[in-house]
Formats: sequence, structure tokens, C-alpha cells
Amino acid sequence: MTARHYINRRRFLATTAASSLIAGTMGVSPALAADPIKTAGIYTVPVEQQWVSRIHKAALTAQERGDISYTFSENVSNTDYARVLREYAEAGNKLIIGEVFGAEQEAREVAAEYPDVAFLMGSSFKEDAALPNFAVFDNYIQDASYLSGIIAGSMTESGNIGMVGGFPIPEVNRLMHAFMAGAKEMNPDITFQVSFIGSWFDPPKAKETAFAMIENGADLLYAERFGVSDAAKEKGILAIGNVIDTQADYPDTVVASAIWHFEPTLDKAIAEVQAGAFVAADYGIYSFMNQGGTSLAPLGTFEGKIPAEAMDLVTKRTEEIKSGAFTVTINDEEPKSS
Repeated sequence: MTARHYINRRRFLATTAASSLIAGTMGVSPALAADPIKTAGIYTVPVEQQWVSRIHKAALTAQERGDISYTFSENVSNTDYARVLREYAEAGNKLIIGEVFGAEQEAREVAAEYPDVAFLMGSSFKEDAALPNFAVFDNYIQDASYLSGIIAGSMTESGNIGMVGGFPIPEVNRLMHAFMAGAKEMNPDITFQVSFIGSWFDPPKAKETAFAMIENGADLLYAERFGVSDAAKEKGILAIGNVIDTQADYPDTVVASAIWHFEPTLDKAIAEVQAGAFVAADYGIYSFMNQGGTSLAPLGTFEGKIPAEAMDLVTKRTEEIKSGAFTVTINDEEPKSS
């Protein structure tokens, strides 16, 4: 188990002092200020991996504010996940976050042993009222994925788009379907090559899969996994990013990206723990665009290079999504090649 503890004592003390001063000016006793919630993160991949990096970033931000004290473990195998969960619970952590896609049953069994610990876990399954301290979330960023699809549909010349994913699970499938729907709004005749590499972090395999799609006529790639944008860059074609913004790393390749903001999800959980009101719930809604959980990344070097028709539709749909006038369909079924 690789554990890193990111606690900056000086920054923590400064934050605490500032909070006490604010509390005093509001007529609230500093003694009543909430202590940071002891929080642990458990991840099966490196924290640099797209999906986990967003959880990690939100946790670090919450720690900077003084809301939590944060420890994490990365590269924890599915077979070791329950043991690490139990160790963090025994260590007095009151909030544990992570992803249990490959250790669902074991994680829920551990949570049942520690009813006073709040578990907030990425999961393809729903909450269970019989396990009141186990809440679930997923990155429902289909809104921004759909918008990135509109852009992709306007930028492909061959009408052949390659899509490389990790596993065909709901949280991946829904993003691909939303992207495909957006692309088809610009060109209903677009075809898609869809493939899954069977790993959450295998850039070489993702890259090789992307190369095969390019050989088969794709002139634009949907980079759900690391490695795909590298293939696009080497072959001189375009790519659409996912979860994180890599435009600065691929200025001539990545046109747009659907970004996941985990902060609304984590902040809701923190508030519930602080209030003593954390219960089994589905936190997926906090990833929606109207909750601030997703956005389209800045276009960077592609600003002004995307057809006006597409950008007008992106602007229109963004406003409609936020107002509720337009809803992006959530389709968790495995997508297929055209």
C-alpha cells in the first residue's frame, strides 16, 4: 500500500486562525468551529489517472479550506481493497472516499462493520437503505460529453470517429452515448468505431487500439483513456478529451474536453458529515452541469477554429441544459461500432 499524507501544518494553522477570526466577528465562539473531518481516499489506480485525479483534486481543495484532513492510498488492488478500507476505518477516519467498481460486495461488507464511518464510493450500483452509511456516486458528465460531441461532429472530415474506452460499464457507456448523440446532431451519417481495452490505466494498449482505428479511417478520436491523444498527435489527427483538460499538453490535437468537477459531490458529503446527517444516497446528481459538476473545457488553441454553426449550438444547448429546457439522455447500455 502506498500512502501519502498531505498535511501542511503552517497552512492548516493559518486556515484555523482565519476561521476563528471570522467566527468571532460573526458572534460565534471559535470553540464551536468544526474540526477538520479525518478523511481517507482509497484508489485502485495512480492519482494521476483521469477519473481519480478529479476526486483527489477536490479532496486537496477541501483540505486547503480546513474542512478535512486527508490521507490516501493509490494502486490498491481489488483483492486488497477491503483490508485497506478496514485499516482506515480502524484509524479513526470519519469519511472514506474511493471507487469500488471491482470490489463492490467486499466494500459494503466493511462499511456494515463501521456504522459511524461515512463511506462515499464510486459505484455502478445504487445506495441501499439497509446500509445507511454507504453513499454512491458516479461521474454523470454526459452533459459536457454531449457538447464535446457537437464539436467533434463539426470537425471530422471523414465522418469516421474512433472511440477508445476502459471498460463498458455505465459510467463510461453513458459518456460515449452522449458524445455520439452530440456528433450526430451535426452529421447524422457519422460512423463510430468503439473499443474497450479492459483496463483503467494502460496508455500503451489504448494507443495501439487508437492506431488501429486510424488505420481504419478515423480522423478524430474520443480519448476516454490516456494514450489515445498520443496516437492522435503522432498521426496528425484530432482528439476529444474526457474528465480532465489536456489541451495544454496537446495544443494541436485536443479540440475540446468534457471536464468532471468532483467538488460539488465531496462538498455535499462533507456538509452532511459535519451536520451528523450523512445517509445512504446517490450523489450522482452533483456531477450534472446544473449542479456545477461538469463543464466544457476552454478551447485554448482551437478558439475561433470551430465552425460557428457548432459553437452556436453548443451555446444554445448549454443554456438549455442549465435551465432544464434540454436533457441529455442517459444511456448506460454498452455502445457498439456503427
